[in-house]
Amino acid sequence: MNYAKINLLNKLYFSYRDISRAFGISAGSARVAATRLVKSGDITRVKRDFYILSQRWSSASLEDRFILANLLQVPSYISLMTALSYYEITTQLQRDFIESVGYYRTKLVEVKETSFNYSKINRKLYFGFAKIKGFFIASPEKAFLDAIYLKSLKKYNFDPTSIDPDKLDVKRIKLISGKYPLSTRKLLLKYGYLKKA
Repeated sequence: MNYAKINLLNKLYFSYRDISRAFGISAGSARVAATRLVKSGDITRVKRDFYILSQRWSSASLEDRFILANLLQVPSYISLMTALSYYEITTQLQRDFIESVGYYRTKLVEVKETSFNYSKINRKLYFGFAKIKGFFIASPEKAFLDAIYLKSLKKYNFDPTSIDPDKLDVKRIKLISGKYPLSTRKLLLKYGYLKKA
């Protein structure tokens, strides 16, 4: 089997079907090949039937890993401290730890040295994000509100003092906060975000 053909796949991630096409083999044989390539360390499994070249994983950019984060749990979007750090609104950096939110389940997925953490939010609060550079990410204000919301539920350890409030649109926070529970709005009031608008 010519592994070099896998390197020719111009994709961040691929499935056994792509392996099938690259090698001109059946889908069943491609599944077997994928298992062998994972064992040999040539490719890394990121999700059932989805893989990435191990060499590419090692050199993947933060944006590439955000794309993979969206893939690992569908639907989901990058949020919380990961998004706030990406927007340079906090000085707290999270190395090899990517946070997302979704409305199905809370879970942690480990892929090599990187942890992908998913926090569940109320389905009614699943908004306020956009697709940029190939991945879905919350707006700065939505990422902040998601963090305050989960903190109000005692499901997230978040220090609002680590945030630079001058980089947030406080009027927008006030507008969006009306969709969140009273406990979230009380925390916003406590930290002064509803007084400034």
